[in-house]
Amino acid sequence: MVLMVIDHASMAFDGRHLDDDSAMYPGAATMALPGGEFFTRWITHICAPTFVFLAGVALALSSERRVAKGANAWDIDKNILTRGAIIALLDPTIISLGSGRLNFGVLFAIGVAMMCMALLRRLPTWSLLVLGLGWIVLGELPTDWAWDPPGSASPPAALLVATYGSDALAIKYPLIPWLSMMVLGWVLGRHMLQFNAGKARVSPQAVLWIAGAIALSVFVAVRASQGYGDMFLPRTDGSWQQWLHVSKYPPSLTYASLELGLLFLSLALLMAIEPYIGVRPNGVFLVFGQTAMFFYIAHRLLFEVPATYFGLRGAGDLTTTYVVAFAMLALLYPACRWYRTFKAAHPTSFLRYF
Repeated sequence: MVLMVIDHASMAFDGRHLDDDSAMYPGAATMALPGGEFFTRWITHICAPTFVFLAGVALALSSERRVAKGANAWDIDKNILTRGAIIALLDPTIISLGSGRLNFGVLFAIGVAMMCMALLRRLPTWSLLVLGLGWIVLGELPTDWAWDPPGSASPPAALLVATYGSDALAIKYPLIPWLSMMVLGWVLGRHMLQFNAGKARVSPQAVLWIAGAIALSVFVAVRASQGYGDMFLPRTDGSWQQWLHVSKYPPSLTYASLELGLLFLSLALLMAIEPYIGVRPNGVFLVFGQTAMFFYIAHRLLFEVPATYFGLRGAGDLTTTYVVAFAMLALLYPACRWYRTFKAAHPTSFLRYF
């Protein structure tokens, strides 16, 4: 979430912001990648996969616990569908108003993917693994049928597998690739419950260490081959920037394997150290995590409205990005603490969806 704020500050105020992480943009493979600007963009690549994957984990934990307690199946589905619909609608409404164009972004992808899980949750674990891993590995093939870069795909194709961008409409988070990551998150959440119930012998932490190592190995092998798996954004030289300049829109095999690999290893490491460092009730990261949707909407609007409507888009530089980002984080911490308290005092209100 902290890295996301840095990226959104750059997107709003940095005149040299880099976000051409897609073959949709002509010359994306050969564009200049200044070290500081590129690194600032690259460290935020892990954000969207983390949000989508952990949304799947959290959804599995809450839903399957209710199943184990004998909750009505329709009640579970209704909760998933309602929550997903509300999240999805935030992009074409509130976020679009702030950015000045119709936007189907990461919230739309997360929300619709959650709605899909109301049906997919009934599948056995092996089927979910086949669906999730299958698209990540093979998804470039059907994407090639629907999209001929450079340039945008059609909006319907972009909603499902590719990307579309114009002054009036942006669709950068197609459903199916991001749903595949949520499906994998659901698998981990289910495994966590089974391990805690004594039905699985391999710990979730061990699973994450192994999966992370495999994913990063896949990234190195595929990126080195300079062929299939790059989603039409090949590595053009041996610089570190070109190795890491992978396609986010839509996510390539190299992007997914790199970011999920880093995510898996990070989660495993955090699981290992948490018993030693503990959890502080008012810790910055915990407070932000417990108010994630409020955090997201607040900072997006506070960045996008002045950038869009007050002529500040691209008015600064890399230094501006970090100054504005950390100023925003300082403002958000007390605001998020207040919202957490207010939300806890109204547990049955509409706020429970935020």
